[in-house]
Amino acid sequence: MRFLFSFLFLMFCLVSNVHSQQHDSLFMASAVTKLKNSKEYTLQVADLMPAQQYGFRPTKDEMSFGEQLIHISANLGWLTSSYLSEGVNPVSKEDSKISQKDSIRSVIVRTYDYAISVLQQFPIEQLGDSVKFFAGPMSKLQIINLVSDHQTHHRGQLLVYLRLSGLTPPKYIGW
Repeated sequence: MRFLFSFLFLMFCLVSNVHSQQHDSLFMASAVTKLKNSKEYTLQVADLMPAQQYGFRPTKDEMSFGEQLIHISANLGWLTSSYLSEGVNPVSKEDSKISQKDSIRSVIVRTYDYAISVLQQFPIEQLGDSVKFFAGPMSKLQIINLVSDHQTHHRGQLLVYLRLSGLTPPKYIGW
């Protein structure tokens, strides 16, 4: 009887582990798709604003349209290079000073391509690993969620900038 109980418990653990790995794989595939769609949508938003409007800011305390795009890129590069890989942030300090539409667009493409590559290569067994973060310890899964939340937050602001400039934002590209 003891052997049967041990055998059944071992089988339960194996099945649970396989099920968990399938969910983790599904999560990572979804995160990659979401980031690819986010790249496409962010580029559509960036492309819609005329180059001469990249310095537009609704109030003096807000970042300009171009600064918002650089901020999105810098944060994306920082989170993926510092917490999800051992790479180098694709956004340099010099990039934070650029204001030209074409140059900003290049930073966006470079950063998203880097982040997508990081997620595509991310080992799913590390999703639960804890990292030291300025707001307190976080799991790498939480960092991946933060990547998404941060982009959405700032890109939402950019949609308002477009509307204030008399432009209709592009149709949303979701999950």
